[in-house]
Amino acid sequence: MTPFFGKGHDPSVRPSLKKQRPTGRPPAEPDAAASVIARGMTLVGDCRSEGTIRIEGWVEGGVQSAKAVVIAKDGVVVGNVIARDAIISGRVQGEVTTASSVELKASGVVDGAIDTRNIAVEKGALINATFKRSSANTWRGPGGN
Repeated sequence: MTPFFGKGHDPSVRPSLKKQRPTGRPPAEPDAAASVIARGMTLVGDCRSEGTIRIEGWVEGGVQSAKAVVIAKDGVVVGNVIARDAIISGRVQGEVTTASSVELKASGVVDGAIDTRNIAVEKGALINATFKRSSANTWRGPGGN
């Protein structure tokens, strides 16, 4: 018995190598990976995702996510942001609407409006916006859900 397998393991017993029959169902999909607007990239138009959207470049248009929108330090959005959560280290010129929370990092800038249930603002962030605290029943995610 080898110490690697732990107590009670018999190394002479090998697992079955038989192929399993397909069940007719597709395999479960993993959580959607983040979509990235990379540094140096410019997107003109609206973008939507069921997963997280990370913006490191420039977006001129609306950004909607069923999960989170993360705007990196060099990221810029000129348009409205709608998501469950938003983390802003870059700049937003428009409205930020979230179902849950907005985190405005020290390097973050918002010019416009913020509509959220919870907000956290780090020292150094710049805000030129109106605030509205939403209730849970006002949330309308991508597709109006």
